[in-house]
Amino acid sequence: MEAQKQKLKRTQKEISKPEDFTDPEVLYEKLINTIREYHPSTDLSMVEKAYKLARDAHKDQKRKSGEPYIIHPLCVAIILAELELDKETIVAGILHDVVEDTTATLEDLSREFNDEVALLVDGVTKLGQLSYSHDKMDLQAENLRKMFLAMAKDIRVILIKLADRLHNMRTLQYMRPEKQKEKARETMDIYAPIAHRLGISKIKTELDDLSLKYLQPEVYKDLEEKLQTNKEGRENFIQSIIDEVSKHIEEAGIRAEIDGRVKHLFSIYKKMRNQNKTLDQIYDIFAVRIKVDTVKDCYAALGVIHEMYKPIPGRFKDYIAMPKQNMYQSLHTTLIGSSGTPFEIQIRTFEMHRTAEYGIAAHWKYKEGGGNINKEEEKLSWLRQILEWQQDMSDNKEFLTMLKTDLDLFTEQVYCFTPQGDVKTLPAGSTPIDFAYMIHTAVGNKMVGARVNGRQVPIDYKLQNGDRVTIVTSQNSNGPSRDWLSIVKSSQAKTKINQWFKTQFKEENISKGKELLDRYCKAKGLVMSKYMKPEYQKKCMHKYGLKNWDSILAAIGHGGLKEGQVINKLVEEYDKENRKNLTDQDALNEIEEKNKTKAVEKARSKSGITVRGIHDVSVRFSKCCSPVPGDEIIGFVTRGRGISIHRTDCVNILSMPEGDRARLIDAEWEEEAVEKGGELYMTEICLYAHNRTGILLDISKVFMELKVDIKSVSTRTSKQGLATIVLSFEIGGIDDLNHIIKKLRNIESVIDIERSAG
Repeated sequence: MEAQKQKLKRTQKEISKPEDFTDPEVLYEKLINTIREYHPSTDLSMVEKAYKLARDAHKDQKRKSGEPYIIHPLCVAIILAELELDKETIVAGILHDVVEDTTATLEDLSREFNDEVALLVDGVTKLGQLSYSHDKMDLQAENLRKMFLAMAKDIRVILIKLADRLHNMRTLQYMRPEKQKEKARETMDIYAPIAHRLGISKIKTELDDLSLKYLQPEVYKDLEEKLQTNKEGRENFIQSIIDEVSKHIEEAGIRAEIDGRVKHLFSIYKKMRNQNKTLDQIYDIFAVRIKVDTVKDCYAALGVIHEMYKPIPGRFKDYIAMPKQNMYQSLHTTLIGSSGTPFEIQIRTFEMHRTAEYGIAAHWKYKEGGGNINKEEEKLSWLRQILEWQQDMSDNKEFLTMLKTDLDLFTEQVYCFTPQGDVKTLPAGSTPIDFAYMIHTAVGNKMVGARVNGRQVPIDYKLQNGDRVTIVTSQNSNGPSRDWLSIVKSSQAKTKINQWFKTQFKEENISKGKELLDRYCKAKGLVMSKYMKPEYQKKCMHKYGLKNWDSILAAIGHGGLKEGQVINKLVEEYDKENRKNLTDQDALNEIEEKNKTKAVEKARSKSGITVRGIHDVSVRFSKCCSPVPGDEIIGFVTRGRGISIHRTDCVNILSMPEGDRARLIDAEWEEEAVEKGGELYMTEICLYAHNRTGILLDISKVFMELKVDIKSVSTRTSKQGLATIVLSFEIGGIDDLNHIIKKLRNIESVIDIERSAG
């Protein structure tokens, strides 16, 4: 009991903010002292060696704040030490940036330390900048793919990454405002939900609060001020509850430790937003925790509490009998105090509290010479799901969307039972199809019907908490229907259904992929056989994460990859190899030949567009995607109306029927149109924001300041208060558009802005 309480006292400490120190030696001493509080060994030579190596490697580098760069990895290591992690993880935390930012290599780390440390550092090292043809979304997606693959090998990778992100968020004030919003949005969408899924409340709550601070600064400040207004009164109220509860719990003979708190800002903000309530209407701003020795004591304490105070109906949750997916266990009940003020009480054991605070890190078992996580790691089914469906997704936008959906903290959950009584946790709004795929892929693929609580239900029935679900299967089933994709709620079910269609029609897709590649090469005047060397194909397969060439062809056939993407990669590899053997004279001849070809093939139009191979062409700009100078474009030969110009990412181009693709033609902007501007081009953007009074006025001010006329505007607002605002206006080119978007992103409440793409 005493050992548990001592451990709990360490757990209750807030994760410290070592960035308050600016002397690396002071920070290093703090790190060593923190490790010695829990580490069974006195030999910390590996940590000292890592510190010296990182200090020397980063010696000429500074942070945005002007401080020595070594302060950042030391702070990351201290956060990891406060999670009581092993030496290898802490060493990797100190070294996590040396491969990315200095001349040190993974081989150096493997030689100086061990393969385990090198593996962890490699897992958190970001990929190098991708080529100019990739945007930030591609880079973000590829880095996340790499991180999840590394997590599959060793979960400590994400613990280091979370510590890294936490320290970066704590020092975000030194970044530019647009960078602050970008990092805060990524943190709220990806890293805070991962911390939540791992059950690391200490990190998750701080990441949430810091993200809110930069994404909604006025909301954050207003909440902070309101909570500060009557701070003393709230503290007195919580203390009175603690005193009352302590007296009754002690009289009942239950040994317990009781404390109270006001909930975190983001938690309060989320409840206000989701329930559309004011601060005064939120029940459980106040929370009292009761920590006891055993599960039996938890339920005994609950009985005492319900005898003392009147519980609010429908506000009791038993997460001990039915734990959350992130291993969280506790009893929650909301009650009315003697003064009429509602408050929440959470009852748990000391071990449950440790898990609630540190999640999977609380289950780390240190072993001299190496670390390992016990069987709790096996409970991370969501990570396995992400790893499964990311392998089937070549489209980075789809991958990011599915990832954010799967990790979404705002998604409520329902708990349903199998006929044997096993609990399945699903997103709210799930159907029997989702339930079937949660049991097993084969059950979903062979499903023909479902019974809920003994009665037949349609497949689009929305499952409710406590439903007992029986899936009816048949070997005669032809498999899932494409209609199911619009019915299911979970990412897992969608991925499995898509996977079935890809597998079923693989041969057909391979054949179709070959045909599309061949057709594309003929349209571009390329000799396909020249680019089909195995080494070029291997590079292409590596880029898209596919195991063989048939998989590439199948992906093209079912639309997961575009034939142009694959051919461009093959041509790039061909050019790399042949450029090595190119003499200076060959290069000059090639340039001269290209210039001659361009002079013959390209024809100018009055619109500032050059269309390859056609003279005196009539050109018009498509309204579906509104291209402007600087956009990558393509032409489409229409019947009797000349050539319509689209952006290459236009939905109508990407989803064009195969029969029409032969009418696509190369087009590009003339240099004068891109550089000089002058003529105005119509474009359209879609702005997403949290709805508030005055947001349209703020948007109008930006356009007035930049002297840009808004031609049309349309708005709609969802029940959740999300405003979608579509704006049409005329600009000179892509630089003007980027400048406008940059200004709009700085407006309070704006969440995201994107171009209309068809």
